Amino acid sequence: MKFLDLCKVYIRSGSGGGGAVSFRREKYIEFGGPDGGDGGNGGNVWAEAVDGLNTLIDFRYQQHWFAENGQHGMGRQRTGKTGEDIVLRVPVGTEILDEDEETVIADMTELGQRVLLARGGNGGWGNLNFKSATNQAPRRANPGQEGVERTLWLRLKLIADAGLLGLPNAGKSTFLAATSNARPKIADYPFTTLHPNLGVVGVDGAEFVMADIPGLIEGAHEGRGLGDLFLGHIERCSVLLHLVDGTSGDPVRDYETIIEELEAYGAELADKPRVTALNKIDALDEEERAFLKEELVAVVDGPVMLMSGVSGEGLQEVLRAVRSQISQDRIRQKGPEQESEAWRP
Repeated sequence: MKFLDLCKVYIRSGSGGGGAVSFRREKYIEFGGPDGGDGGNGGNVWAEAVDGLNTLIDFRYQQHWFAENGQHGMGRQRTGKTGEDIVLRVPVGTEILDEDEETVIADMTELGQRVLLARGGNGGWGNLNFKSATNQAPRRANPGQEGVERTLWLRLKLIADAGLLGLPNAGKSTFLAATSNARPKIADYPFTTLHPNLGVVGVDGAEFVMADIPGLIEGAHEGRGLGDLFLGHIERCSVLLHLVDGTSGDPVRDYETIIEELEAYGAELADKPRVTALNKIDALDEEERAFLKEELVAVVDGPVMLMSGVSGEGLQEVLRAVRSQISQDRIRQKGPEQESEAWRP
């Protein structure tokens, strides 16, 4: 299945049916009077967060979503049938934006959440509703109300507890493959990862979801490389795991590049809790490890951990540090009284 995290859709709710102009005509009934029924209401357009989806690829092949119109009213006081609703089934984590791509209409963060995107038009009144003592044979009826047309953007932001950051070839996919059952593509060239991957990581009996996104390069916020659009998938994360390639030649500059891109992207990503780890230490001797760690500590706001996704050295310590940050974030969200329930295996 192809991955798609941004798409444009056109929706239209159903128009209401028109009211009927009709009179009761039966044998032996001289003055039957009006009996025109009302029109049926138009169908609504809904969005629903469902399970089992992690891409918006379905909306690439069907971009127009139109609800059914209401049926017109009929004689004998018969009301028209209400139009059928139409439901856009989206993955959990989808943001629904207005046509300007800035105004957030809804954020589908919970399974089963439903949001009304366009309400159907009301059905028109039949001539029965206009009967009065002074107008006993009205010959007017209301037309149905027009449906609502909207152009919307759907943007998927994956739901994950932790996000992986780093330059291309920093070892993010190797780390995810070593710590979970995810099998992202791994190769010795940049931009091996072209779309986000999710993996369920377990440590000390607890599990959390980690997202691996394509690597960032200097100038990504200006569109270089794959750009920085994929950073939207880690906006919801409690903590970011920043992997720095220990074999790159200038780890300090690599670290600063990523931080600059986070600040340029905005959305408070640069202020999120981060765990910084010097990766690929299996290719370094003890002296090089100590030297590079000392250089990173001088610029990093916090401790620097050492690890290798290939040999497994230091992986458990890094995972415990990430899990600790996630636990603290959940405690802040739930409140101190639920601290004991923040982590459940």
